[in-house]
Amino acid sequence: MDLAALYQRSIDGFEARVAQVRPDQWTAPTPCPGWDVRALVNHVIGAERRAVPLLDGATAREIDDRFAGDLLGDDPRARCAEAAREARAAVSVPGAMRRMVHLSTGDIPAEEYLHQLLSEHVVHSWDLAVATGSELHLDPDAVHAVTRWLAEREDVLRVSGVISAPVAVPDCASEQDQLIGAFGRDPHRG
Repeated sequence: MDLAALYQRSIDGFEARVAQVRPDQWTAPTPCPGWDVRALVNHVIGAERRAVPLLDGATAREIDDRFAGDLLGDDPRARCAEAAREARAAVSVPGAMRRMVHLSTGDIPAEEYLHQLLSEHVVHSWDLAVATGSELHLDPDAVHAVTRWLAEREDVLRVSGVISAPVAVPDCASEQDQLIGAFGRDPHRG
């Protein structure tokens, strides 16, 4: 499946879960230590907001301050929908996937950056679902793509602290449960 289309579907899945957050759930804890629902959604929205100028050639240094702090304001659902719309459009621009993205850690191909964003959406969709009691089943194509991407980078991501220590799951567990475990979450928590 086309990576940009898969990423757009992951945005849809996250946005659908945000739309289901009840007013009393914004302060609910998530599987991410120290993050409540609002902080988690703010984090993902920040990634979507940064993706737009980064995919257009801006450097992380040029934009980082622009997306710091609370991005959700008084209407988190509307801010989420707005960020989602812009992120979807950014990957649809002709040539966007052939560019280099200038992160603070160095330049990477847009395709690698999009895999990082896809993994954020997939895992944090699960986090949000656990925290709010919404749909835990993730897009199987997205899960498969992130699983393959992670297999080549897991050690580096773990050593750098990007992902937590893995949670053991049985070999017979679903691909989704294995992925959630690889990202340091207990898939049976949900």
